Amino acid sequence: MSGVVHRCTAVVKCAATAAVVALLVAGAAPTESASTSAVGAGAGVGAGASNVVRPDDRRLVYEGHWGRTAEAAVTVNSGSRLRFRFVGSAVHALFDVSSVTVPAQIYVSVDGGPKRLYAVDRGDLRITATGRGPHTAELSVKDVSARVNRWTPPLESGVALTGIRGRLLEQRALKAPELVFYGDSVTQGVLALCAVNTSDCADGTAAYPTLVADALHASLTQVGFGRQGVIRTGNGGVPAAGDAYAWNHAGSPARPDRDADVIVVNQGTNDTAFGSAEFRTAYRAYLERLRAAAPHARILALRPFGGAHAADIADVVAELADRRTEFVDTADWLSAADGDFQDPVHPNAQGHRKAADRLIPLIGKLVKEHQ
Repeated sequence: MSGVVHRCTAVVKCAATAAVVALLVAGAAPTESASTSAVGAGAGVGAGASNVVRPDDRRLVYEGHWGRTAEAAVTVNSGSRLRFRFVGSAVHALFDVSSVTVPAQIYVSVDGGPKRLYAVDRGDLRITATGRGPHTAELSVKDVSARVNRWTPPLESGVALTGIRGRLLEQRALKAPELVFYGDSVTQGVLALCAVNTSDCADGTAAYPTLVADALHASLTQVGFGRQGVIRTGNGGVPAAGDAYAWNHAGSPARPDRDADVIVVNQGTNDTAFGSAEFRTAYRAYLERLRAAAPHARILALRPFGGAHAADIADVVAELADRRTEFVDTADWLSAADGDFQDPVHPNAQGHRKAADRLIPLIGKLVKEHQ
């Protein structure tokens, strides 16, 4: 990415019926010379569908990297979340799945009840509740596949919400700590549930970032891309960490991190093919970019759980001499002998729980100091 912000202009046609039908996920990849859209030419909200709440409505509260317009809210990150309140016995979540080849998986919970698992493979998902309400619904992204394109529109995996049909209520704004986690497949939650590299075995909500944020009642931004490093590009067409930073996906600028309380970095595992000098240069540039974007945040540079480039990361942090950036040595946090890993790199759910239990008191203390 060049750092040029490409203007996205939605192209939407109205349907001739009162139903809401899917919107197309994206046009061509953004370029400086052409106006493009994160939502392509498709059917929009018909004249009779006055009870459809558009994705950029303030009654919808998002956490994580979502590219939001009046036509669609799009995320390519496991762990992203959406909350809303409604009255009545049901609402309908509307999605664009027109270009999807590997559906994302999401959980939906109503009124704090059990999470129900869905594949986002349909344009209309009915969410039910007991009684008239008011009710609170949470949609959390379990996994977005890293095996197909999830960076340059038209996206082959991701969640593209085109609206909520139902009677939604206003939500009271709550002040919560803002936690941001950047990393690779470990942060994404790959292999958290079982040892096969598929969406069924991946779960961003079982990964350490979500566990930490939930324990601290914090707002969460969880950005993990499989195979990505500070030098190596990720699966699914994702750039290296520094080039992907500040973007939801290609052509969609992310919400800035300037209000973040704590930023956690877990990078290095996928850069083992590169020597210390090259890695240190790239890692330092990445931390400096984070600091420029979030001048007041505490930045935690984790030793990757597998130990890759641990000494290099510690040295870079020491060289920066930034009192608000610290190296976190995770050497004794997880153990293969204790069954904390699915493979030499990826923790299982038990391992993620152990890592979260180490981070919760550390980050909790930093949040209190920051506030």
